[in-house]
Amino acid sequence: MGDVARLAGVSKMTVSNVVNNRGGVSEPVRRRVLEVIAESGYRLNLSARSLKSGRTGVIGLAVPEVDRPYFGMLAARVIEEAARRGFHVAIEQTRAVIAGEVEAIARSHTMQLDGLILSAVKFDPRQHHASGGTNPIVMLGERDVGSAFDHVAMPNEDGTRAATEHLVDRGCRRIAYVTGDGLDGANVVASRHRGYAAALAERDLEADPALLVTSAVMTLESGRTAVHRLVGAGVEFDGVVAVTDTVAQGVLRGLADRGIGAPSRVRVVGFDNIPEAEYLVPSLTTVAPDHGWMAEMAVRLVVERMRHPDRPAAEYVAPFDVIARESTR
Repeated sequence: MGDVARLAGVSKMTVSNVVNNRGGVSEPVRRRVLEVIAESGYRLNLSARSLKSGRTGVIGLAVPEVDRPYFGMLAARVIEEAARRGFHVAIEQTRAVIAGEVEAIARSHTMQLDGLILSAVKFDPRQHHASGGTNPIVMLGERDVGSAFDHVAMPNEDGTRAATEHLVDRGCRRIAYVTGDGLDGANVVASRHRGYAAALAERDLEADPALLVTSAVMTLESGRTAVHRLVGAGVEFDGVVAVTDTVAQGVLRGLADRGIGAPSRVRVVGFDNIPEAEYLVPSLTTVAPDHGWMAEMAVRLVVERMRHPDRPAAEYVAPFDVIARESTR
């Protein structure tokens, strides 16, 4: 570090600030230090730093699938927020199975990560024994985790209620709901279905079982297949609420396959506001949780847990909007 400081014409503290991604360094100085590091072959001794500080400077992010647009967007925002606080992010994939999620928690210990942000699909700390110990864990997104860990939650029920009411306000009376299975669980599918059902009840509309289409997976293909099932069964519908934007994209494809105009005959709304939603034809109306808020909150909670490990766990629900686009106009 002393050699780098001498070659760059700065203090060792400036070099330390650069390699640890701290503020207080101008961009020209930062670039000069990084150029000297690259030219000199300097490498930070992570083992020595970890022994000295008790921290590795790395936070884990475990998500069900890294190739889904939503989780790619989430990862980018978490990385940005972590970097702002001087941390790097290690990402892994759990495949949305309990074994993968439990392993992610265990691996955060063995890899000596400073904390873990886990987007849990199956893991329930009330059923599966796992402890964060001194390693901060923040649960993210969809699952109800009780009071065992800090939890940054989606506005699942309220968001889907608002999406359904949005369709009612635009004249829809036969609104299909395309979702995953497990409607009686403590998960995203169940909570979003409650929002859909609550909106129908509040607007005095029949909750026709024929309008509920479930699938074991929530993919583009499951959305398209759902439309084919509805049309093939002769079910009349003039609106569709999809459990995610990915499923909603499949719904739009299925409507096109059947020659059904959207929004002229069927209006469609999704959930997540992934970047692709704005560029579909028609562009997709969607429930838009504040993803930046969620990423900032998750990273902040990990850092706060490092400093105050005995603080009681709490749940925080993201704010949201319904963004109206062409698919419901």
